Amino acid sequence: MSGADGAEPVRHPLPSRLIHDLRTPLAQIIGYSEMLAEQAEDAGDGRIVPDLHKVTAAGRRMLALIEDSFAGFSTGAADDEPPAAGADAGPGVRGGISLAEFILANREPILAEWEAFARTCGPAAASMDIEGLRDHANEMLTVIAKDLQTPQTADAQSDKAQGAAPVVEDAAATAAEEHGADRAESGFTVEQMISEYRALRASVIRLWTRARGALLASDLEDLTRFNEAIDQSLAESITRYSDDLARSREMFLAILGHDLRTPLGAVLTSARFMLESQELPEPSRALAGTIANSSNRMVQMVGALLDLTRTRLGGGIPIVAEPMDMGHAARDVVNEISAAHPLRSVVLEAEGDLEGDWDCARISQALSNLLGNALEHGSRDTPVTLRIRGDAREVTASVHNQGPPISRDRMASLFDPMKGGGGPGRTGASANLGLGLYIADRIVRAHAGTIRVDSSEGAGTTFAVHLPR
Repeated sequence: MSGADGAEPVRHPLPSRLIHDLRTPLAQIIGYSEMLAEQAEDAGDGRIVPDLHKVTAAGRRMLALIEDSFAGFSTGAADDEPPAAGADAGPGVRGGISLAEFILANREPILAEWEAFARTCGPAAASMDIEGLRDHANEMLTVIAKDLQTPQTADAQSDKAQGAAPVVEDAAATAAEEHGADRAESGFTVEQMISEYRALRASVIRLWTRARGALLASDLEDLTRFNEAIDQSLAESITRYSDDLARSREMFLAILGHDLRTPLGAVLTSARFMLESQELPEPSRALAGTIANSSNRMVQMVGALLDLTRTRLGGGIPIVAEPMDMGHAARDVVNEISAAHPLRSVVLEAEGDLEGDWDCARISQALSNLLGNALEHGSRDTPVTLRIRGDAREVTASVHNQGPPISRDRMASLFDPMKGGGGPGRTGASANLGLGLYIADRIVRAHAGTIRVDSSEGAGTTFAVHLPR
């Protein structure tokens, strides 16, 4: 679609925040690899220079890919109301005829009012294709008028009123479907698109009733049929709009899952190879270690975003339940967390029957996210405790930390993406995106379990995961 000169799309908060969080480790990868290459060239050691140039090039490709992937995400402004009814039908309006005949004879004033309203739909209107809009609206008016002139049964009337008119297989897209696709591509919100239909409905009825002067009893059937036709067109537009958005999200998921991971894997592999070769002197070895750590963080961040996208698409977190020992899994997680936070104390307590059928990798991910959250927000002078208890009905995993309690306002949105657990001083991949608690909650839900949170000044904060057997 053609956009107005100088018009900039409004970025969606999730992509904007993600770009910011991904840029930090990506800048480190590019900057340190360039620095290492310069140091190697100055020292006359050209063996690793080609690999470092590949790392730099891959980093720049990822940065360009991220920018291109998120450039089209935009959102419109808040919903607007249809234009108010005027005192007269307006210039060029012909009355005294049926509603179908009126629509066909007065397309221009109807389209003019609808176009004027569409131009008020926030930033998205800047990229609006006026010619395309008029084509869609003109075709919809033709379809509606033809429908008004066609006899229909009571069953057909009921179906249409519910947006469930018969679907013709392999038929070309209707004008309403094309309008929905255009609105999704132009960045309109679904609320704005619904408002357009309200404006169209209001414009036609206002102009016709003003032209008629007084409505007759026979006109009520025309009004009813007209409202049913508008409802059907709206249902077609919303369905196409939603389908196109779902496809764009799936494409976004594919980009992250393949295009971004491929160069990222090359960066991580190259950095690990340089570290394992034991040939790099300090401080070059420390810089290579930073590249490897930054790459690993990005891998985790991409994985967290993939999980978010899966849940947003309605698929939920995928799990593969197999026999496992919760105590063994918890011990591995605690060892990993302790190694990453050597100055903090993480205590594991386990008792009871801890065997059951769960997804070991996902459960470990949830426990790691909860422990990471406790280390971020808990007191640094007191230990974080993971208690595992098993009985005949369920296994409970509780993560406890001392420190400031969670406020009541934050408690309500604690497990929302981009909100829960976020704040200054965040660490870790999921924390950078505000997804750690959200993903933990979704993993537990996928196992038909629940998470309960208790937080107070004296007792500290406890996240209790209840997993049924």
